[in-house]
Amino acid sequence: MKLTLPSQLVTWLSPIHPQIWVLAIARFLSEVGSGFTAFYAPIFFVNQVGLSATSVGVGLASAATSGFLGRILGGTLTDTAGWGRRRTLLLAMAISAMGSLVLATTSNFATLVIGSLIYGLGIGVYWPATEAIIADNSQVENRREAFALTRLADHLGLAIGLVLAGVLVTIAENYRWLFVIDAISFTVFFAVAYLAITEPDSNQTQPEQKPQQLTAWFGALSDRRFLIYIAVNIFFTIYISQIHSILPLYFKNSFQVGETMQGFHESTISTLFACHLVIAILLQMPVTSILKRFSHTLALTISAVLWAVGFSLVWIASTTSSYQLIWATLALSIFAIANVSYTPSAASLVTDLAPESQRGVYFSINSLCWAAGSFIGSPLGGWALDQPQTIAQNLWLGFVFSVAIAITILQFLSRILGSRE
Repeated sequence: MKLTLPSQLVTWLSPIHPQIWVLAIARFLSEVGSGFTAFYAPIFFVNQVGLSATSVGVGLASAATSGFLGRILGGTLTDTAGWGRRRTLLLAMAISAMGSLVLATTSNFATLVIGSLIYGLGIGVYWPATEAIIADNSQVENRREAFALTRLADHLGLAIGLVLAGVLVTIAENYRWLFVIDAISFTVFFAVAYLAITEPDSNQTQPEQKPQQLTAWFGALSDRRFLIYIAVNIFFTIYISQIHSILPLYFKNSFQVGETMQGFHESTISTLFACHLVIAILLQMPVTSILKRFSHTLALTISAVLWAVGFSLVWIASTTSSYQLIWATLALSIFAIANVSYTPSAASLVTDLAPESQRGVYFSINSLCWAAGSFIGSPLGGWALDQPQTIAQNLWLGFVFSVAIAITILQFLSRILGSRE
């Protein structure tokens, strides 16, 4: 019997521009490498290098410092005629590969900081360019699906990388190779971008036809609607930073399973986060389709509520002595839905707010939220994990209460946008 794609899936994907498909493939290949380090890096730096959780949190947060500069540079280069999206991507991949190789040699706090600074610079340069490419090659009616497709590629790559990393760590017990593989994945992205990514025609205008970069930055920073969105977006990026850098370490070192004084085994943690990513993969397009009928702010409000539910479940898992694995699984499942609810709507809202000639700058500022989220979230979570268990447990309740602030800001933004959204 001949198999065909569901008609709804065809409806979602058929209008998507070929350049976005190329970008999605490149991001998938790169994220396979990132999956090797995304969840195991904190465990490696604490348990094998011998750094404290606070030091690791500060070290990883140093990537946010260089990430600020990288995002400013990336946004400026992305909007600069004669440079543009493609060359910015190539620069980002080269820098990121260097950062991964330095992290592979980490033996002390200084090396961790140096590697994180280089890595963060590369990631910072990367985000404005990749988001601008999606915005350039999508239309309003299918923009959320375009952003969702690339996020789907990210999640799929991370899931495969995470599973392979678990196998490699179990067999070889060598965490350093994880960073080498990540560097190789950035090199593969570089090759795909060099061969297949083209510069949009709209970015080939002469420099005098483009707004002055300083003027573009001032214009974006004086956009009241955009600034309100940035304020609430920082909350979301802080939440996401906990999933990537703090929660794996929490489950390993600050979590007591049953009557034991130990947390989950590495293989259990790997399985938990693999399931988290699988759910994100399976639900990315369906959730995007469901939320498409709502305004961006309502979709983000739904995501915020889901984040609160997920943090509540982590708190329950850490304060009960039974069914902890079930509670943890439920929490990560909810986090997956919260994440796929957030990303397409947030990126689409930025695209709607940004003038076409200033998308690089707008996405640069939007990307700065991720640096801010990591800069605040990683040290905060690392500090909590170094405190008595009660403080570490109540960290998750604190995030639950913070969601109320995020929702309040979203309602204010919704009123300002009004019928313009």
